[in-house]
Amino acid sequence: QVQLVESGGGLVQAWGSLRLSCAASGLTFSSYTMGWFRQAPVKEREFVAAIRWSSSNTYYADSVKGRFTISRDNAKNTVYLQMNSLKPEDTGDYYCAAKIGVYSDSDRRYNYWGQGTQVTVSS
Repeated sequence: QVQLVESGGGLVQAWGSLRLSCAASGLTFSSYTMGWFRQAPVKEREFVAAIRWSSSNTYYADSVKGRFTISRDNAKNTVYLQMNSLKPEDTGDYYCAAKIGVYSDSDRRYNYWGQGTQVTVSS
């Protein structure tokens, strides 16, 4: 049974930082592209970042480029999202997701999802 468990969310002031983690089990982690998505209240879920199995390829939404960094530790079956210079518009539920194969920014392409962790950025 595949499980993705996010942690690290919370309340932070604007321009602050948070580091999200996603621990995976029940899958061959190193074979999967891992992604982070977020969903703000009354908005659709949107792509944030993704990382290929080898960590050599990373992808970001334009809205987070230069502020967020995605990384992974295949030995720990964990993917991270370091979020710096947070803005109120970064507020939302953050989800980690896994897919086989190449990168995608479409949530429909991801096979497995975590339950999410809430991030609130106050102004």
